[in-house]
Amino acid sequence: MFRALYRTVLGPDHTRVLAKGLGRWRIPVHGALIIYAFVWAVVASAGYVRQEDSDGWWVVIFLVTVGPYVLLIWSPLYAWRLAVPSFYLVSLLCDGEGAEAFQYWTAAPLFVAVAAFYSRAIVISATVVTMALIIASEPQAADRALFVPIVGAAVYLFGARGRAERELEEERDAKAALEERARIAREMHDVVAHHMSLVVVRCETAPYRLKGLNEEAQQEFAEVGEAAREAITDMQRLLGVLRTNGEVPQREPQPGISRIPELVRPGDEAEVGVDDVPEAVGLTAYRIVQEALTNATRHAPGSKASVHVHEDEGVLEVLVINTAGGPSRGGGSGQGLVGMRERVAVHGGTLTVKSTEAGGFMVRARIPLGDK
Repeated sequence: MFRALYRTVLGPDHTRVLAKGLGRWRIPVHGALIIYAFVWAVVASAGYVRQEDSDGWWVVIFLVTVGPYVLLIWSPLYAWRLAVPSFYLVSLLCDGEGAEAFQYWTAAPLFVAVAAFYSRAIVISATVVTMALIIASEPQAADRALFVPIVGAAVYLFGARGRAERELEEERDAKAALEERARIAREMHDVVAHHMSLVVVRCETAPYRLKGLNEEAQQEFAEVGEAAREAITDMQRLLGVLRTNGEVPQREPQPGISRIPELVRPGDEAEVGVDDVPEAVGLTAYRIVQEALTNATRHAPGSKASVHVHEDEGVLEVLVINTAGGPSRGGGSGQGLVGMRERVAVHGGTLTVKSTEAGGFMVRARIPLGDK
């Protein structure tokens, strides 16, 4: 219980349910909530100013009323944390008629947001703290605190489905990330095996290419070649473990940056300004462009895309921008962005995906080249 209380009152919060779930409605909804808080802040400030002994504290009342609603879209829990002490502060300052109604109307939506989106332990802790603050600020109105657990329980049960859907989505994203990592490992096998094969060949031919090698040097090359050959065998065994049931091994070479122009659709533009990149980086760039153009075809049919690949101070930048298109055709696994992020993360790069002002979509990957 104490751990849950700490998480509720002081612990970090990474829940961004309102920011993620509202999508394009995020800004209008957030604006409406701030307007709602602004109206009540004006009401409370005006009521305080009408008191006989009023002073400049009306500014504090205004700010502590609007402040929690500014935080609400990013973290309902942080908003509630700010609102709870504010509730007590306003109760001390406001002595006029209507102050109680103002407090409940401004604090209730914040408590409801916590009860709807957070775990049972946090909701219980928030309920206890809220009840305690109400009783401490208004001892004569302790009966009103009884409504807090009733509201909390009702909203918590109402939000159960949403929490289950979010947990399912998180599990689905984690599964997709693991599957993509396995796929990356299978594809990278070819790249690594190619380099290891070169090591084997150079070690085996060293006695014929390099004149004057003594017996110890030849033995050293032979041992290095044998170790490289064993490494290739071990990778092939690992690849068999990563391969899913019924999956057929790929025989063709993995695509690289030189094959990116083959991906563009009729009417698209492609500019590839670099051709000397590590094979693994080239494969990643190819897959990113492939996924971005596939998404453009599926979700913006009829759109035009431009592909730009160039080097910028030791970093390979891959930029794919498509225009607005027709209605989305749906389909797909919905995990394409997860796959792109995993591929870029392998090289320590960054991925930026966002809508454009013209109604299209942009994918930008920056991949460190390292030593070519």
